[in-house]
Amino acid sequence: MTCTPRLDVLSNNIRLLHAFEELPVVYCGFAINVGARDEHDDEHGIAHFIEHLMFKGTRRRSNLQIIKRLEDVGGELNAYTTKEETFVYATVPRKYAERAIELLADIVLYSTFPQEELVKEREVVFEEIEMYNDSPSELIFDDFEDIVFSSSSLGHNILGSKKSLSKIDSDSCRRFVHRCYTADNMLFFMFGGIHEDHFLRLAHKYIDVGNLRRGETPRHTPPLSQPLSTVCRKKTNQTHCLIGNTAISMAAADSLTLTLLNNILGGSSLTSRLNLAIRERNGWVYAIDSSLNLYSDTGVWAIYFGCSESNYLKCTKLIYNELDKLICKPLSARQLSLSKQQIYGHILINSQNKEYYILSAAKIALHLNKTMSLDSTFERISLIEPADIQNMATKIFDPKRLSTLKYEQYSKQ
Repeated sequence: MTCTPRLDVLSNNIRLLHAFEELPVVYCGFAINVGARDEHDDEHGIAHFIEHLMFKGTRRRSNLQIIKRLEDVGGELNAYTTKEETFVYATVPRKYAERAIELLADIVLYSTFPQEELVKEREVVFEEIEMYNDSPSELIFDDFEDIVFSSSSLGHNILGSKKSLSKIDSDSCRRFVHRCYTADNMLFFMFGGIHEDHFLRLAHKYIDVGNLRRGETPRHTPPLSQPLSTVCRKKTNQTHCLIGNTAISMAAADSLTLTLLNNILGGSSLTSRLNLAIRERNGWVYAIDSSLNLYSDTGVWAIYFGCSESNYLKCTKLIYNELDKLICKPLSARQLSLSKQQIYGHILINSQNKEYYILSAAKIALHLNKTMSLDSTFERISLIEPADIQNMATKIFDPKRLSTLKYEQYSKQ
């Protein structure tokens, strides 16, 4: 049985998150409150680039020694960067937990960013950018956030550009890490069959170092943008579209209301309203869904679909019809009960993915400085009323506040 995660703090101000379950493996790593939104104008892409470069050499290890340290015992090293956080973590057999913690501390706290490795890895990221540019169904989300957060660094994509990355060198990386990788911005998490007292001893041994600067990197909440309708011409075989709005933050008291509403409208279920109305009844799309991206101080809600140009206006009309229904007509008690039952099941199933569970718990602890049990989450959902759903729909789905981004095919001559 999984214990509710516990939060502690080391003497150097790095927070600790621990959850115990009798597992043969452990999941552990750093959650760092640093992402693309913390970059200056001349640093676009550096947060993600640093995530790559941390594996390329430390004061004690070469890149090959880093790779082999856990792989030799069947473990895995992983990392990812978002607009607000960087995660560097490992999955290892339980007996190698100390080895993983020591290596992760070495990578995050003592990387050297060797220039010769930086030059090689820059080419890797260039290829990542090209691969991303070849995927319009992914690219459109970043372009949309660039529209709704046009006056904020939150709008910039995570990868940066070839031009911006070409200006970044080892000194640039060291300056960024010194500015942003402060103790107050870091949390170390562990989940698995290691008891808390053992975990605390290991954390004090390897992570409670005194050479870290304290303080948090200041962030500015982006101002509300004016709704825009934008058309971009792309070399695609489909018309791709996003319709959306800025939303509430993950810290908002009613964030679960919006999560439930989004699931009803266009979540992963085949019975979502958008999927039924546009794919199942009409066959006009292969993919249509609505997504929710909650940041620490704001958020984005959006509907994505891809279709032939001849079906674009018909799809758009039905989408607005579904939004209007949720604004104008409250859910019945039975509809709301079924929707809650569905999301309870989704949350419960996701919680059985151990990696997903601890990464989600670490993200909440990193940004909100608290832990949440499944029971407390279910209790909050149970208190949501039809009027709460309708009020949220009125607030977020207001047609006057919605922006649209459309990727349109080049005209064929």
